[in-house]
Amino acid sequence: MSTLPSSHLRLTAVDTETTVRIDLHGDLDYDNADPFLEAVTSKLVAHPRLRDLHLGCAGLGSVDSMGLSTLLMIRRRTDEADVLLHLEERTPELNRLLTITGSLEYLTALPNGAARETSGSGESRADTEEATPARPTGPDSSA
Repeated sequence: MSTLPSSHLRLTAVDTETTVRIDLHGDLDYDNADPFLEAVTSKLVAHPRLRDLHLGCAGLGSVDSMGLSTLLMIRRRTDEADVLLHLEERTPELNRLLTITGSLEYLTALPNGAARETSGSGESRADTEEATPARPTGPDSSA
C-alpha cells in the first residue's frame, strides 16, 4: 500500500497484478487534477496485465470542471489500455454532477466491444455500477 502525494487530494493505492484500487480523499479540482491523472496513468503503465481500476470516491470532496475532465480522460485511457474503470462509493454530489453533465453513463458503462463481464470481485459490472439516464440536452418539447 502506498500514499501518493498531493496538496489537497490524498490518494491511497493498493495494487495487485490485475487490479489497482485508488481511494480519493479531498477535492478533485484544478490544483489536484494533473497529479491525480499522472498517478493513474503511471499505474496503467506500471501494470501491463491490469484488468480493473477501482476509484474509491467515498472520501471525495468537491469536483470542479477540471476534475470532471480528468475523470473523462481517465476513462479514455482505461479504454485504450483495455482496463475496466469502476467509480465506486460515489457520493451523492458526484452522482449529481455526473448526471447533470451527462457523463454518468459514459463513466460507469462497459467500454464498447467489452467482452469481459466481471470485475476482479467476480460481480458483473452492471451489478456494481448504478446507471442513471442522462438528462436530455436538446430543447424541451411539449408537443
